Amino acid sequence: MEKVVIIGTGCAGLTAALYTARANLSPLVLTGIMPGGLLTTTSIVENFPGFPEGVDGYELMTRMQKQAERFGARVQFATVEAVDFSRRPFTLAVDGEPVQAQTVIIATGAGHRHLGVPGEDILEKKGVTYCATCDGALPMFRNQPLVVVGGGDSACEEATYLTRFASVVHLIHRRDSLRASKIMAERTLANPKIKPVWDSVVTEVLDPKLDKVTGVKLKNLKTGAESTLDCAGVFVAIGHVPNTQLFTGKLDLDEAGYVIPRQGAQTNVEGVFVAGDCSDHIYRQAITAAGMGCAAAIEAERHLAGLSQ
Repeated sequence: MEKVVIIGTGCAGLTAALYTARANLSPLVLTGIMPGGLLTTTSIVENFPGFPEGVDGYELMTRMQKQAERFGARVQFATVEAVDFSRRPFTLAVDGEPVQAQTVIIATGAGHRHLGVPGEDILEKKGVTYCATCDGALPMFRNQPLVVVGGGDSACEEATYLTRFASVVHLIHRRDSLRASKIMAERTLANPKIKPVWDSVVTEVLDPKLDKVTGVKLKNLKTGAESTLDCAGVFVAIGHVPNTQLFTGKLDLDEAGYVIPRQGAQTNVEGVFVAGDCSDHIYRQAITAAGMGCAAAIEAERHLAGLSQ
């Protein structure tokens, strides 16, 4: 039986692995289908402390994994297919095999909601991105026209951040007004470098043939008119989808599917903890996920200590 099973190997999962390993708990860390999580899709991370020159997202996650393994964490490329939290010890179906655990830390992360239009997936990391704070300062975007898609607070924050680097930011929204908070909307629309494009959706990202973003095709939802807008980058900010489908009916989730922590990192099931973007819809940063992973690990360690008394 495992003392600690950690589901997920992003910043939250690997930090939890480091802390539980240093507590001599020999955690089993299950990668899922994307080892390293979303950060591995980011070419350069410039806002993680300790890397003044920035660090490749894949390299950062590799270093974190090696650090956790140095203290005894066991990382296994495997997918959890089902969980049973109804009785102790907990049982997980891992690639068809049962694994029993005294505690579980869920760090499955979240995925960016995609537009689902032609050219988007092909040009990801080649001008299509889902995080302005991660990628906005890259040389390829500096002094270039950029596009942000979305109308909520996140889209407004992305657009405002990008004005530091872009020549102009086109904010494309499917409605005729922003759904962001009033103060955020007013601040965004008052920025002279942000140009709203109302009642419109992106129908295609150009140009896969050139292996880089050169523009987007737009459709006005009210008039049906189609047009092309030149840009060097497309920043998609239409929300996130937490990777929590596995826990539907097993844990308390909010309406958007995020795991609801009860006290600290504890879920509604005693002995099951949560960390990172699968429960955080506010910050969604690598450093905050790492901090949450630390907290979950400490709480799991204390929980196990209480069981042995």
